[in-house]
Amino acid sequence: MRETQRNSFKFVAKMSCCFLFGKRAQHVVEGDDDVHSVKVFSYNELRKATQDFSGANKIGEGGFGSVFRGMLKDGTLVAVKVLSATSRQGVREFLTELTAISDIKHENLVTLVGCCAEGSHRILVYNYLEKNSLSQTLLGSSYSNIQFNWRARVKIAVGVARGLAFLHEEIRPPIIHRDIKASNILLDKDLTPKISDFGLARLLPPNATHVSTRVAGTLGYLAPEYAIRGQVTKKSDIYSFGVLLLEIVSGRCNTNTRLPHEDQFLLEKTWALYEQGHLDEIVDVDIGDDLDVEEACLFLKVGLLCTQDAMARRPHMTTVVRMLTGSKNISMEKITRPALITDFAELKVSSKPQGASETRSYPSRSFTTTEVTEPFSSSETTTQTSM
Repeated sequence: MRETQRNSFKFVAKMSCCFLFGKRAQHVVEGDDDVHSVKVFSYNELRKATQDFSGANKIGEGGFGSVFRGMLKDGTLVAVKVLSATSRQGVREFLTELTAISDIKHENLVTLVGCCAEGSHRILVYNYLEKNSLSQTLLGSSYSNIQFNWRARVKIAVGVARGLAFLHEEIRPPIIHRDIKASNILLDKDLTPKISDFGLARLLPPNATHVSTRVAGTLGYLAPEYAIRGQVTKKSDIYSFGVLLLEIVSGRCNTNTRLPHEDQFLLEKTWALYEQGHLDEIVDVDIGDDLDVEEACLFLKVGLLCTQDAMARRPHMTTVVRMLTGSKNISMEKITRPALITDFAELKVSSKPQGASETRSYPSRSFTTTEVTEPFSSSETTTQTSM
């Protein structure tokens, strides 16, 4: 484990004690040179920065709280994520995000500016990203003045892939994001993508291949082994990325129940067109004059590879980056039928780690379970066999 990650763990452990014993966060970080210097804001500072958390400054809503646009005293624009003060999940997400990214810097990951843990308030402060999320711009129903031409989409797809490859392959222990989706991909003024929202992230212990945990996320993006058995691996993130990649190329949400039944699920539609030899028909007609149809179809094939039913058939993210950038060819015979949402949407989806008896059924729609296991706690189980 690298030194900065160890420091991050120390910081979060002390923050946990802060919550348990009601101390202010400043007392935790001051005077401790070996702990990462996460800036600690007072609640009053953030209240003023967001104009008392004005609805006019609200830029997002999540399962654990709201996000507001704010301006610090020095003129810096920030995104202020206010987590639920009454929810244990809010505490868990707060600690999880601090653990996951307080010491990580990468062009394609959001940057944590600081936090507030004053009284019952749990707030995370991030750098502000001007162009909002992919779900609100590229896939949103409202008008967007952003021109998502082909080169912009390539930049976004490759950037997200590089960010995930960094989390999976370049840091120790690896981080499984567990909630890769369009609403968690934010864009800066240059349309550089940033992976955000690490509240569901998990660290993969040494020599382990997966972590078993309760299911949380959005069903259209969930890999089957995770949706059904609660088994989280790097390949779960890769499946989610594959679905996201299809959305980027097609300009369509992964699920749209307003369409005819055979067209409602993007992955199924893409697979059907691939089998028919007409992949180009799913490419967004609004891309513009710079569209490279051959490259777009290649990206769709990478998306299908990432969503293969068998985990072993899904490429690692470093390989995905090479495929998307043209430094590795795609072997056509490796693309088999992906894990389609209708294959498991009616099955019982596990809400507990593998081996637990309780199960819940979920329809084919976006969902978040009401219970999420303690971040990095002993209640999670790991398996140390080959994947």
